[in-house]
Amino acid sequence: MMRKIIHVDMDAFYASIEMRDDPQLKNVPLVISRNPQHTNGRGVVATANYIARSFGIHSAMSAQEALKLCPDAHFKQPDFPKYKKVSHQIHEIFHEYTDKIEPVAFDEAYLDVTENKPRIEDPVALAHKMQQEIYDKVHLTCSTGISYNKFLAKLASDYCKPIGLTVVSKEDVLDFLFPMPIEKFRGVGKKTAIKMRQLGINNGEDLYSWKEIDLISQFGKMGHILFQRVRGIDDRPVEWQRERKSIGSERTFDQPLKSIEQVDEQLHLTAIRLVNELKKQQKHGKTIVIKVRNSNFETITKRLTFDDYLNNQTDTLEYYGRQLFDEIQNIDIDVRLLGLTITNLDPLDFENIKLQL
Repeated sequence: MMRKIIHVDMDAFYASIEMRDDPQLKNVPLVISRNPQHTNGRGVVATANYIARSFGIHSAMSAQEALKLCPDAHFKQPDFPKYKKVSHQIHEIFHEYTDKIEPVAFDEAYLDVTENKPRIEDPVALAHKMQQEIYDKVHLTCSTGISYNKFLAKLASDYCKPIGLTVVSKEDVLDFLFPMPIEKFRGVGKKTAIKMRQLGINNGEDLYSWKEIDLISQFGKMGHILFQRVRGIDDRPVEWQRERKSIGSERTFDQPLKSIEQVDEQLHLTAIRLVNELKKQQKHGKTIVIKVRNSNFETITKRLTFDDYLNNQTDTLEYYGRQLFDEIQNIDIDVRLLGLTITNLDPLDFENIKLQL
């Protein structure tokens, strides 16, 4: 209850960057995605500006569906290197206030400001100051949620967008959560939400009325978590010193790969990118994972773990990547997405030492 947590969520981040850089896009329904008219209907919406959202367009929607909802939408190819650069600028601003920062994505992060660098006691005043500085320096807006834990801060940042600031104190918890639609509770996906509504759990107040043992019997471990969350309980700290668990590289293709020669070429390029990132992060690992998605959006992953660390060499990762690929798909090749990841990471100066006993 003593923590002061701020969740910062940039407003329509990718779209806002594009509108900032090209003011002509400010007054049109802008969708950040490949244009489905140029890709035979393929593509997924990364985000959309608020004009496009008024038509029902949202992230993770197929670009084809977005076009049907708004035939006049302007589609803009995502520029992730640019978005990453802007995200880095915003994180530099965060570090002026605290080093206890848990990034969630390019456009959002948790900040623990219980003790902060400017020594501002009031988290509302601190959030206002930070919002203004972000706007002054990168010309983008954000919404902030302030509370004593991560769960409530996340819900609060989404409560009043764009350019919102919402505070949830201990005294406000039930008033805030009771009318909340059950789908808003983190961990409640589409299937779980359907089951909950069938059980008569439509909002936070309905959830609060259930006994913990009954929620566990229906939803397992998630039942215990939801029992706590609807009571404003979330003891998770802001994980600002967590170790990176994996390093990977993947690519989605406009036209699916249809031959093993195409797959080999892309595995080679993926391995190059992955090796460069491993060297940059000064890491190596014992497990290699391949990820393959086909034109039906079915995703398969397969992994291989070794006793010793894999060499950070392109031909090594490419070789084992091909082995794993052959176990997944060696006939009727259809690859929309291909990726390689190294997990089980340790610093490069950490090695296994074999002793002759």
